[in-house]
Amino acid sequence: MPADQLLLDLGAAPRLGRDDFVQAPSNTAGLDAVEGWSRWPDHRMLLTGPEGSGRTHLAAIFADRTGAVRLCGRGLGAPGPAPAPAYAVDDADSVAGSDAREEALFHLINHARAHGSPLLLTARDTPGTWGVRLPDLESRLLATSVTRLDRPDDALLTMALVKLFDDRQLAVEEATITYLVPRIDRSLRMARTVVEAIDRAAVTDQKRVTRSMAADVLAGLG
Repeated sequence: MPADQLLLDLGAAPRLGRDDFVQAPSNTAGLDAVEGWSRWPDHRMLLTGPEGSGRTHLAAIFADRTGAVRLCGRGLGAPGPAPAPAYAVDDADSVAGSDAREEALFHLINHARAHGSPLLLTARDTPGTWGVRLPDLESRLLATSVTRLDRPDDALLTMALVKLFDDRQLAVEEATITYLVPRIDRSLRMARTVVEAIDRAAVTDQKRVTRSMAADVLAGLG
């Protein structure tokens, strides 16, 4: 059996603690909002930003700080929310177009408000662009405070790559990081995908990480 068929993909799960959050100008406002959750108007906040901007990581930090139940917009429905000190709904905009999910989010907002439970929502864009059909839900969303995350810039991607390689105990030269930054999508998720792929290549080939290896991995990822 070829050696590469014996390789198990034991890639580390994303670490989503506060100490693992790489802060940069593109996400500082989001971090400040989450850490200041006790001051949210009406105990509610919406984080918006493009894919890979750190929304899910911030929701995890919020849940850790508050004991929030973590939910996903696609999974909302009956029965209603279980009692909890706080709630975090990732990809809340994915409720749009489903009567059941829209109703569930509407009732969750009302439930959290009635019990004074902090509620964090994350989405790609601001309310009014989601395509929500339930007028009462739309009005609740439009009344929610919004904090915007920007697409990761080169500085954030550099810091993220360095940290992701360090988490896997991979020694990587600065030239390799410099090569990767302008050639990957502006996304923390893509940075993680690239590092995982390079890690697999280094283990399979039993070679150290080089710029040439990084180039081959990027080519293989298309």
